[in-house]
Amino acid sequence: MARRGSKSSDALQETLGHIFSRPELLQRSLTHSSARARGFKKYDYERLEFLGDRVLGLVIAEYLTELFPDAREGDLARRFNRLVRKETCAEVAEKISLGDYVIMSDSESNSGGRGKQTILGDACEAVLGAVFLDGGFDTVRNMIRTLWSGFIDDESIPLRDAKSALQEWAQGRGLELPEYIEFDRVGPDHAPRFTTRVEVKGTDPAQGEGDSKQAAEQSAATAMLLREGIWKSEKDA
Repeated sequence: MARRGSKSSDALQETLGHIFSRPELLQRSLTHSSARARGFKKYDYERLEFLGDRVLGLVIAEYLTELFPDAREGDLARRFNRLVRKETCAEVAEKISLGDYVIMSDSESNSGGRGKQTILGDACEAVLGAVFLDGGFDTVRNMIRTLWSGFIDDESIPLRDAKSALQEWAQGRGLELPEYIEFDRVGPDHAPRFTTRVEVKGTDPAQGEGDSKQAAEQSAATAMLLREGIWKSEKDA
């Protein structure tokens, strides 16, 4: 059985500052694939997520070039990667309590789906895609600039994420791209703990842990960067 979130979509529209002329777009952007599997609707948010990811990238790229007119391309790219990554999208989603609106199966909801970083990040991108289709580029641009404003200069968030840094290091040495392998998962479904190993041909593997696959991969990449002396400490991020 599929379950709607605990809050009305009207409240979400008020939070977003956009009233949908086609409310079916908003509903689609909030429908997780588990609800579709239960026959709730013939669609889920995956196509809108694809669109929203591209819209977010364009808006953030434009925003950064305006805010940092003297920054070099490499610095802009690192800031860009930090702002569009799934973890940041999930933080934005948490800020507006997006998980309370997502439509998902009872089993997904009961296993902690409304707090899962992957679902939150995907739904956030899907909502942006829906806003773009319903209100146009100017509307979604203003929305993204508002929602992401607190992350632009937040120095507590690493400017350079570990996975990107490790990939750049491997490419610079002519090595194959890092490969991430999940080899352990413990804990209940609502609070899993992942262990991931990262391998770069020509170097010893490193491993890391996290409460999501993405976090475990970041942790593993950080471990290799520190071991290889690329980063002196995690503050070098």
